[in-house]
Amino acid sequence: MKRLLALALLLTPLWASPVQAMTVQEFLTQASRIPRNPTALLRSDTRRLMNEINAAFKAVGDEQKAAQAAGRRPATCVPEGQRVRVSPDLLLAKFNAIPPARRNISVKQAVQEWMAADYPCTN
Repeated sequence: MKRLLALALLLTPLWASPVQAMTVQEFLTQASRIPRNPTALLRSDTRRLMNEINAAFKAVGDEQKAAQAAGRRPATCVPEGQRVRVSPDLLLAKFNAIPPARRNISVKQAVQEWMAADYPCTN
């Protein structure tokens, strides 16, 4: 058992690679393949896209809090305690509004730009 565990630990770097940020174009391409019906929630690709969006919003919120705690001006100023609600239609509309030449930006960057436009820092 110890040998098996040691072998697994040695081989981990061979298949573990850094996670690449999903681009807006990749997101839109994957989203276009998902049917727009209630069964979509049962699909793994739907959950993967939902996780990507949730992670992007969390990262943007975490960056805002870290900048505020460090006394720096944050990129976004979403009011404290306010939860941003996003429908699939709104999300797709925002991402589709990004010019095709700029869709190589990450989902996180797109969310950050969106939140900065909707919740700008005024001071």
